[in-house]
This record gives sequence, structure tokens and C-alpha cells, in this order.
Amino acid sequence: MSIRVSHVHGEHIAVEAADGTEILRYVYRPDPDPFEAPKPYAHPVRTLAGRTVTGYRPSDHRWHKGLQMTASHLSGQNFWGGNCYVHGQGYLAMPERVGSMRHDGFPVFAVEDDRLTFAEELTWVENGGAQWAREERGLTVHSVDQEAGAWALDWSIRLTNIRDAPLAFGSPTTAGREMAGYTGLQWRGPRDFTGGSAFAAEGDTGAEKLMGTQGPWLAFTTEHDDVDGHSTIVFAHAPENLDQKTAIHESHWFVRAEPIPTVAFSWAFFEEFELPPGESFAYRYRVVVADGAWDRERVGTYLEGLPW
Repeated sequence: MSIRVSHVHGEHIAVEAADGTEILRYVYRPDPDPFEAPKPYAHPVRTLAGRTVTGYRPSDHRWHKGLQMTASHLSGQNFWGGNCYVHGQGYLAMPERVGSMRHDGFPVFAVEDDRLTFAEELTWVENGGAQWAREERGLTVHSVDQEAGAWALDWSIRLTNIRDAPLAFGSPTTAGREMAGYTGLQWRGPRDFTGGSAFAAEGDTGAEKLMGTQGPWLAFTTEHDDVDGHSTIVFAHAPENLDQKTAIHESHWFVRAEPIPTVAFSWAFFEEFELPPGESFAYRYRVVVADGAWDRERVGTYLEGLPW
């Protein structure tokens, strides 16, 4: 199925399906509020039927913006946005700890009939202005399939420490808050995903039971308000992410359906890890956006037919 791509220079990239439905908008213009940890994000993200599956600046967490790369605890800085968790004191407004991710350019931008691939260069900047890391980000929109009612977004990161000291990656859980290991690539769902159903490749279902677990993929499905229909969003790891020989640190799912709908590919849920000066790490992820209430079998079959 063909796609149409538009680029408003300095602002965003938009992808439309053949019928004109905008299925992805990737926004990289500078975000005006430093407390929200300015960084590029994907919103709105929509199914082929036009149903929105991302939330933007919800009243409970204004710094949640669609699908975005984050780092909640990084060597004393907050690249997640908003309040900072401090053990024994809870969440505090500490704007002096909130960093940002600066868009530097698109060295690769390629559009085919049914595929968009672009690479983005970014710099992670701590609150005082020091440049801490260089990121090479890759996004690919592909497998736009009207018959299947689904399309896929691949999102990769390669991060290099450009400080003269190690970068220590953690989460609120590593700082002392139980089962709050959020960090890494994060999705915030719209309000009608609240109370939705989460399930994984095997084992228990439900966000509470899946919190802090591991696995190759996790899916989240809901029935929408306003329209009669369901949507499913699937979060999948590339195989090397789960390989202890290739991944810098093991990943766990951070997932909630209540009080807010969110999923993160947490790379530092229970334990911190360090990235030495000059060293890099990389992860690859896949997000599938589908119409309908998919079950475990359908998700598994679809992912098997979409090799890396």
C-alpha cells in the first residue's frame, strides 16, 4: 500500500496512507517549555481507520507526548520531563535537573512507494548546557497493509557518551520507588486507553501482572470512545535487545492501564547501568498500530510474518 510523506522543514514529518489518513506525525521543532524536557516525539499516531492511539500533554503529566525517547534518571539529570523522584521526599519540581534533546539534522531521508526511512542526529544536553551524549536515531514506517488493518514503525537508538565521565542510567525504582522503573522509549495512550487490556507473548494478562516482566512483545488494546471500534498497539523488541551478549542491560516492561495508559521499554527498571566515556549502546524496537481487538494468537502470527 502506498504512502504519502510531507516535511514541513524545522517542524515535523507527516505520513499519510493512500486514502489520505495521517497515520504518523513526527515533531522535532523546539519545544518551548524547558520543564517538559524538550525533545522530538511522535504524535498523533493513528490507525489506518483514523483512530488516534497516542496522547499529548495530558492533564496528569504535561510532559507525556505521544511516543518519545526518554531517560528518567541519568547521572542526576531528568530527560523524561516534569517532577523528579527523590527517595524519602517523593516527586519534586526540580527544574534545574531537567535536560533536553536537541535535533541536529536528518542525514538520511528516503521515501519509497510504501516505506519511509529517516535517520536523525540528536544531542542530549543537560540543564546547564553541557553536551552529554550524541544519538543516532532511526525511524522506518513500513508494512502499511489495509487488508491486515495494520502498519509498523521501527524505532532505533544508538547513543554515545561524549562526557569525560560515565553516564549512569536509572529509573525511579533504582532511586528507591518500588515498581516505577520507567525510562527509555515510552508510549502514552489517549484517555480512552485507560483501563484497557494488556497482554504479552505468554503468561498472565493485565498491566498489573505484566509490570516489571520481560518478553519479546507486549500488546495493549482498548475500545474507543466516540467511535464504535477497538484499536491494538503492539510493542516488540528486536532479538538482540534480549540477548545478554549484545544488550548493554536487560530490559523490562513498564506498563500501566490505571490510572494512566502507558508502556515503556525500560532499559534500567531494577538496576542502574553505566556507559563509559566514548562508548555506545544500541536498541531497536517495533511498534505495530492496528485496527480491531487483536488477541495473543493474532499478534504472534503477525509478528512472525514481519521479520527483522
